[in-house]
Amino acid sequence: MTETLLITPASVQDYLVRRGLAAKGDRLCVRELGGGVSNIVLLIEWRNAPERRWVLKQSLEKLRVQDDWRSARERVFREAESIQSLRPALVAGSLPEVVHIDRERFLFIMTAAPPGSVVWKDSLLAGEADPAVAREAGRLLAQMVNASRRDPRLRERFEDRRVFDQLRIDPYYRTTAARHPDLANCFEELIADSWKIRTALVHGDYSPKNFLVRDQRVLLIDFEVIHWGDPAFDTGFLLNHLFLKAFYQPRFATRYFEAAREFWQALRSELEGEFWQAFEAMTLRHLGALMLARIDGKSPVEYIRDDSTKDLVRRTARRLLLERPTSLEESIQVVEERLKR
Repeated sequence: MTETLLITPASVQDYLVRRGLAAKGDRLCVRELGGGVSNIVLLIEWRNAPERRWVLKQSLEKLRVQDDWRSARERVFREAESIQSLRPALVAGSLPEVVHIDRERFLFIMTAAPPGSVVWKDSLLAGEADPAVAREAGRLLAQMVNASRRDPRLRERFEDRRVFDQLRIDPYYRTTAARHPDLANCFEELIADSWKIRTALVHGDYSPKNFLVRDQRVLLIDFEVIHWGDPAFDTGFLLNHLFLKAFYQPRFATRYFEAAREFWQALRSELEGEFWQAFEAMTLRHLGALMLARIDGKSPVEYIRDDSTKDLVRRTARRLLLERPTSLEESIQVVEERLKR
């Protein structure tokens, strides 16, 4: 795709007018939203119609990171389709509404979160870990898992795992394994075991940065890695983010661990017993692998910068990978012990 086809804040109004989505006389405020490396994401607000707020998302082939990291741009269409498919099955207001899809430019437009919404990640980094938000995240994930398991059409629709491999398995697990050869077998076994599991829809980026919170209600976004596979990846992904915040802000560690427990219990209360047993074991394996991957993979967390904290995370992740705790509480205890040293 030529550079001229990439959308910029300056070109948005002309683009919308030519497609009948805005009038020439509309007064728009457009700004780029940060936090992502794989897309151009723009917030569009109408000054003459404040209730109208959209987000335009255009996928990039080469991601904006230091390593050479590429992914198929068609993933943006799967994201739009997943939102359309899941909206009827999830709590009203928990997903945006798709407004427009442009297959030539690899973009779609959706409704934005209500004004005043806060990114959950920002609250967590500030030491605010609202248990109610964590519970809602658990309930929402359980709804997605249960709804998808009841609808065989979703398996057919999201069978392809190519983008998941490009954006998660390779840059997170294979890259980290290459940088820690003594742990390569752990990662290879996890990849193989997880790849065999095809039980439900997987969001693939179930992260606090993708929860927009207002009055303890959450809006979930960023479905570009969605696929049919191992849903324990999502659980491990979110728990890992909560654990990493404990390394970043150890004085608030108790709050983060309590949020992890609330998320876990809300999820567990809505998933079936037999399904849960295998799900729990895989979650805890993903947790250790993801913890190390967010330090030494292609997409390290940006807020853990000092070498001593990175080394502490590495040592903790290695222990989780090698010892394989059998419960969330055991995993929390491992981290707590490391933080006290």
